[in-house]
Amino acid sequence: MAYYIGGGGMTADARVRDWVDGWVLSRGAAPPSAEPWGFTVHVGLESHVSRHVLGAVNDGVREGDVREAARSVRATGAQLKVFADPERVLPWLGPGWEPYDLGDVLMTAELTGAEPPAPPAGYRVRTWTRDGVTRVLVTDAEGTFAARGQTATTGASTVVDMIETSEDHRRRGLGRVVMGTLQAAARAGGARRGVLAGTPAGQFLYRSLGWRTVAPLTNARRRPATAA
Repeated sequence: MAYYIGGGGMTADARVRDWVDGWVLSRGAAPPSAEPWGFTVHVGLESHVSRHVLGAVNDGVREGDVREAARSVRATGAQLKVFADPERVLPWLGPGWEPYDLGDVLMTAELTGAEPPAPPAGYRVRTWTRDGVTRVLVTDAEGTFAARGQTATTGASTVVDMIETSEDHRRRGLGRVVMGTLQAAARAGGARRGVLAGTPAGQFLYRSLGWRTVAPLTNARRRPATAA
């Protein structure tokens, strides 16, 4: 499935559109606006004022679209997201852009009705949902933070977001507990597929749970202009 976007422009991959819509809901950002090359989302943070996402993936990413997006975005604190190999994408960005967080990928999974794993002894799981976003918090017996994550469901798709395990509580299966709990909640809420942007640190966990890599994610941000 694909979505047509932006005034005579390209056709967006449905997985990218699902990720954009879910991320916006998860983070409370402005609704995405269509561009000839993809989507613009206003975030409203000084270090992340907006993000601009190319709508295609892999070989569907065209040099002309990347260059047009990079030229049209001038604001310091803006971010550009392109689902293609950084070796292809970075030479197309032009001056003013710097890469960061290389190694991220776009991943998807079909959600099953499996029960989430129970937490290890001494840990407690709390789950709550507000405004379409479900959050999972794992704490130890004293209530100290151990792990967390959240998911935002839009239609039949859910975006898994902000997965984190405290360094003091790693290698105890808490990531699987969080992911399993989030996926079960999303499935119960009507989602049938999931999408996420996986960091290098998280990809082993996600793959072990059946998530598949769709495309590399090239991240770049706009640097402040230098004085002449």
